[in-house]
Amino acid sequence: ALTRHHPVRTPQSPPTDRVSDFQTTCWTLVFTAGNGGESERSAALERLCQSYWHPAHAYIRRRGHSEDEALDLTQEFFSRLLALNWLQSADPHRGRFRTFLLTMLQRFLANAHDFATRAKRGGSSSILPLDNPLVPEIPDPSESPEHAFDRRWALTVMHRAASRLRTEAEASSRADLFTALSPLLASDPDPGAHDAIASQFGLSKGAVAMAIHRLRLRLRELTRDEIADTLSDRSSVDAEMQDLMAALRHHH
Repeated sequence: ALTRHHPVRTPQSPPTDRVSDFQTTCWTLVFTAGNGGESERSAALERLCQSYWHPAHAYIRRRGHSEDEALDLTQEFFSRLLALNWLQSADPHRGRFRTFLLTMLQRFLANAHDFATRAKRGGSSSILPLDNPLVPEIPDPSESPEHAFDRRWALTVMHRAASRLRTEAEASSRADLFTALSPLLASDPDPGAHDAIASQFGLSKGAVAMAIHRLRLRLRELTRDEIADTLSDRSSVDAEMQDLMAALRHHH
């Protein structure tokens, strides 16, 4: 029988909780999850799960598993990371945590048939309860499993950075202005968008344009911070940023 697993919270899509306090580097969390005390390990694994659940689920889904199978396998994968101490083999000197995680996921799926067989015989612990529904991952036939993993990783990083930006805005006195401007950060707005916001908040069009520019710069800084947390060498941030943008472009 499998080792009894610790509960792992399933994030909503996209994950939203525990964003503002995610300041510890990913490799520090990996070390804690692999070597800390029981409560520390559980907490560290949950935070890692919040960051990498969706990339892992997308990869499993694209490998041909049904939605129900992908949910079960994703939960089982993250549970085993803790229960079987897989994270003790993680080496920060190898660089990218997502590369390590993808390798572990591939090894896990190579034995997925054994897991499914044990589960049918009742040899596995019960599947972890889903605290929150997960928006189904709809596989794209033209997308490889590796690209699916990278795409969801990129979307998760962008979402975490955007959530931190929103938290900063809410801590200021202009949360309402941020709410109006945030839809304009991802692409060039319609010609009349600046006029409407300027009129609504009593600003000049130039001030609105400057606010958008500053928010975009800050979003980029926060995205770099999120990426840096997953690397052992911050000199690799630029390369990871390029990979992130490539993953998003590939999807579109």
